[in-house]
Amino acid sequence: MAKLLAIYKTPGDAAKFDAYYYSTHVPLAKTIKGLRSYEVSTGAVGLPVDPGQVHLVAILTFDSAAAIGAALGSPEGQATAGDLANFADGGVDLMIFDTKTV
Repeated sequence: MAKLLAIYKTPGDAAKFDAYYYSTHVPLAKTIKGLRSYEVSTGAVGLPVDPGQVHLVAILTFDSAAAIGAALGSPEGQATAGDLANFADGGVDLMIFDTKTV
């Protein structure tokens, strides 16, 4: 399996971010072929020494990092990536990695 981690920095208006994210961005992202699961953080995110820098973390699961690359290159993936500018005014870091059970 592989994960795409989207780490959303604290936006200017958290309520506006949340409303758009759940009503528009999540349904758009769920159209991406190959997406196996979509999880999001709840509550506060961060380290005790640096609270408030991260608003939300999304964890998207795919079969492999190659599958993530293909998904992001698809029309649905491009539309989802393009949508970030509509609500993620605090910025977002994307991380992609394969996983293994240990």
